[in-house]
Amino acid sequence: MNATNAQETDVLVIGSGIAGLSIALKLARHYSVTLIAKASLQEGSSAYAQGGIAAVLDPFDSVESHIKDTMNAGAGLCDKKTVRMVAEKGVQSIYELIEMGVPFSKQAQSDRYHLTKEGGHSHRRVIHAADHTGKTVTETLVDLVKNTPNITMMPNHMTVDLILNSSRTRCIGCYVLDQSNNHVKTLLAHYTVLATGGASKTYLYTSNPDTSTGDGIAMAWRAGCSVTNMEFNQFHPTCLFHPKDRSFLISEAVRGEGGILKLPSGEAFMQQYDERADLAPRDIVARAIDQEMKKHGVDCVYLDISHKPTEFIIHHFPTIYARCLKVGIDITKEAIPVVPAAHYTCGGISTDLNGQTDIQNLFAIGETAYTGLHGANRLASNSLVEGLVFAETAYQSIHKAFNKQPPIQKDCIKDWDDRYVTVPKEKILISHDWDEVRRLMWDYVGIVRTDKRLKRALKRIKVLKEEINEYYRAHTLNSDLLELRNLTQVAELMVKSALRRKESRGLNYNLDYPDMKKRSRPTVLRPKKTKPT
Repeated sequence: MNATNAQETDVLVIGSGIAGLSIALKLARHYSVTLIAKASLQEGSSAYAQGGIAAVLDPFDSVESHIKDTMNAGAGLCDKKTVRMVAEKGVQSIYELIEMGVPFSKQAQSDRYHLTKEGGHSHRRVIHAADHTGKTVTETLVDLVKNTPNITMMPNHMTVDLILNSSRTRCIGCYVLDQSNNHVKTLLAHYTVLATGGASKTYLYTSNPDTSTGDGIAMAWRAGCSVTNMEFNQFHPTCLFHPKDRSFLISEAVRGEGGILKLPSGEAFMQQYDERADLAPRDIVARAIDQEMKKHGVDCVYLDISHKPTEFIIHHFPTIYARCLKVGIDITKEAIPVVPAAHYTCGGISTDLNGQTDIQNLFAIGETAYTGLHGANRLASNSLVEGLVFAETAYQSIHKAFNKQPPIQKDCIKDWDDRYVTVPKEKILISHDWDEVRRLMWDYVGIVRTDKRLKRALKRIKVLKEEINEYYRAHTLNSDLLELRNLTQVAELMVKSALRRKESRGLNYNLDYPDMKKRSRPTVLRPKKTKPT
């Protein structure tokens, strides 16, 4: 069926985190923009970011220092051009947010902004809004988006797949599922920007919201884009361990402001693993916690900041204080039980410095992209600044080339055809496979790996992937099925990447290859080329 009901716009932005909201606002100055979010506009990993945004705002800090800290955390796999660009442009991104009205925290009785210091940083350079930075920035941007005439908002719509031209070299839109009625719409655009976030929901335990299922990475891969460094999934060292609240992140800033990791006995242990102790980068801290838990046979360790004044704790960490108090933990008097949890996808869709992917007119920004900034491990609070900086460079690239674009090739576009599928009689396959993939990843592709575990995981994931694709082809769509399809695809990419890396570096720690090679390169996977239809 040829497309008869296609909706057209100048630019499609898929994802409503900080990267997606930022580029939508910039593009809307000149073009019509359709902003797609699979949940509400406010839902996504950006809103859950507590710590802040890293940028050189202190006169005693320097761009060179930020570069050095980022490169060190990335364990030799960062792209220096990308790191320098983000470190240099980060300050301007912060000033733009301030002009938009983001109420960053200030020092007591001062007009100067309060900067905190997190693991891996040599200076205080993390600007924040108390301990709810992501939520505050997201709310500010969403309010602006809602009042911008050129932006059409489509919340509760989930992208199914990208649409390419007949030669499969250019992206011209996407199919999107309206979750209110499970109807698939055809959306066409001159440019498409993926800002869909990461894939930490691939793991059983994660600090991320339910939306983090790697949708953009999976769609881009199916369309023909390469992906890079998918073996490097960051585990945040400190997620609240409590039966009533297992996905709440305890910000890196708690350790930045003096929090100490301890065993149940009260003994501090991080000094045994790194001279920076509790301020070591996340990969080191997460492995240390994992090792101490296994060594002592304990379910969690404890993060203690109770030695600080009560007023200090409540002022700096109001969200964490209130959330912990809700489950009976008073962090001004007692330590917080914590465990590592999957947190950030350091790899992603391969892009250049403008966010351009392997496919023309398809851009990827934010956590869904691999830009070279994070290397083998992300430096704390570098994620939001990356999203902001690449929103700007992608916007500039699109704006510069927009008027040179040929008309959209419509003769190759077909409406979604679901005439030969049926409504599923039962959903047990989806719920079972969803659980199996995440448990498989947690047990075999976690903080510490072996080739035997990885091969076992890959073998099972391939079987699950075929089962899921067969189910997908035969039944009507819903968001759970689409997420499972994407989740399984990304899990396969993670395992294949991990099997290619024959060393332990950054977030990829393999007991079969405990040493780090003197020289190493990013892991690039390229899909098999499909013939144009």
